[in-house]
Amino acid sequence: MQGRKNLRTQVAIIGSGPSGLLLGQLLTEAGVDNVILDRVSKNYILGRVRAGVLEEGTVGLLDEAKAGARLHAEGLPHDGFSLAFDGRDHRIDLHELTGRRVTVYGQTEVTRDLMQRREACGSLSIYDAADVAPHDVDGGSPFVTYTKDGIGHRIDCDFIAGCDGFHGTSRRALPEGAVRSFEKVYPFGWLGLLADVAPVSNELIYANHPRGFALCSMRSATRSRYYIQCPLDAKIEDWSDDRFWDELRRRLPAHHAEALTTAPSFEKSIAPLRSFVTEPMRFGRLFLVGDAAHIVPPTGAKGLNLAASDVHYLFGGLLEHYREGSDSGIDAYSQTALTRVWKAVRFSWWMTTMMHRFPDTSDFDQKIQEAELDYLTHSRAASMVLAENYVGLPF
Repeated sequence: MQGRKNLRTQVAIIGSGPSGLLLGQLLTEAGVDNVILDRVSKNYILGRVRAGVLEEGTVGLLDEAKAGARLHAEGLPHDGFSLAFDGRDHRIDLHELTGRRVTVYGQTEVTRDLMQRREACGSLSIYDAADVAPHDVDGGSPFVTYTKDGIGHRIDCDFIAGCDGFHGTSRRALPEGAVRSFEKVYPFGWLGLLADVAPVSNELIYANHPRGFALCSMRSATRSRYYIQCPLDAKIEDWSDDRFWDELRRRLPAHHAEALTTAPSFEKSIAPLRSFVTEPMRFGRLFLVGDAAHIVPPTGAKGLNLAASDVHYLFGGLLEHYREGSDSGIDAYSQTALTRVWKAVRFSWWMTTMMHRFPDTSDFDQKIQEAELDYLTHSRAASMVLAENYVGLPF
């Protein structure tokens, strides 16, 4: 290995997903120096397919980062969604119930917009960085090391933001006993298919059916994303496109099944479902952000939005530190973020248990689920609780 090269910045950000890029861009726009590191390439990151139902708070942060122009031009504002059960649609009118709405805009496009804005500002992002590791996070002089092209590098900094996801290095670098984890693994997964076809509906459909859950979503007016509940041991190779489309039709109300347009898929995957939270979300000068600290099932569309709210709290604390010399914001970061995280975890768990068929569900459990759905769609108060959580609790 060749000689080490050193660099100095104010905030070192590990991870170039939406949370790392959003935090980095907000800091850049505020005049706080930062460097982003990622172990994979830019093209690999842009090739990942993720959900994209954005709360108004997330949209506001992208605007603050000056990366929201294309979102406003191409995003699809949604005023409601449908709960489908008993062969019928039951619409939840988000805007009428809360005065707010969500925007469908793919996470990959959010990432692309943030990358382009960062490049336009000339801020430093380092891709294909091997062996990334934070050091001395509980001391006064934290730093991050990595290797690139056979050369060792060190970045000295004031703070480190771990935005590197569930499998990233940031949380694993903490000493044993520094954090406590809470986890629930669900006994099924989601088989997802992406195809260039018009969506079956102009709003999302969450379907509860005896054969299992289904979700009809979209990335644009010409690209659809569909999911069906599947066993944990399901294998992609056992699911041809034809088999997927047939199964999806079975789980939808008849009028949607008849209107469904099919086409060859260009992406298909199986995702396990879990709830996971790490406490606290700060250790010394290292802050965990987004999936590095928590995972939620995709049922409630909270994953990306929770990462954005983490960024909101951490950015505010860092700005207070640099502009006012106060650490009250960063000291409160973990507890403030976790208060909102646990409410979103509860909501995602509730949506998941209400919409899926569990292997050990008894006849009694099934009747309770049916009663829950009936109450939810016929009580304005219950519908308002669902809508308030779906559009996102205030930051």
